[in-house]
Amino acid sequence: MIARIRAVLRRARPAAEARVLRAGAVTIDPMRHQVDVAGTAVELTPKEFDLLRALVEAAGRVLSREQLLERVWGYTRGGDIESRTVDVHVRRLRAKLGDTGRRIATLKGVGYRFEDD
Repeated sequence: MIARIRAVLRRARPAAEARVLRAGAVTIDPMRHQVDVAGTAVELTPKEFDLLRALVEAAGRVLSREQLLERVWGYTRGGDIESRTVDVHVRRLRAKLGDTGRRIATLKGVGYRFEDD
């Protein structure tokens, strides 16, 4: 029930929060749910989009697997879940982003970070 409430609250946020994000060649437009890499549109699933957005919004900070499970998937107790979901989605996201995908760094035993320029 808490996950549902959080999901409703996420959707009810004001549009002012949905600003265009830029990180190097990556442009994320939350209002249009579109990602461009060097001017070329990249088709992402909703979870891949949310994952990329969370990493870019973190502005170079490391996000643990548990933080990503909570932020992107809505799990309130991500530490209790033994899942490779985040890893699989990161791998697919890197592949879709091409060379830019290398900017998603894995810190073993810690989490993931989107590298700044």
